[in-house]
Amino acid sequence: MRADQIIIQPVLTEKSNLAREMDYKRYTFKVHPKANKFEIMAAIKELFAVTPIKCNIVSVKGKTRHTRSRGGYIVGTTGDWKKAIVTLSKGDSIQAIEGV
Repeated sequence: MRADQIIIQPVLTEKSNLAREMDYKRYTFKVHPKANKFEIMAAIKELFAVTPIKCNIVSVKGKTRHTRSRGGYIVGTTGDWKKAIVTLSKGDSIQAIEGV
């Protein structure tokens, strides 16, 4: 897999923004479901030219959604996805996400 196929998009929430602003830079990404820690760390290093220290992976279950229609309620779910939390060394930061 190529690096741009492994890293799908950054996750920008209040919790991930707080983790990014701490002493150790922790960036959260939505990644390919079959990617492992070593592939994710290599993709981060290739795409953003930074050195990741460690990577934590979380498999996120899809949320249940209800829709009302003429036939009654329809129950479905959003898709499952994989989240990676990558910790960078102290001096590194990803400028594309920081907005600088």
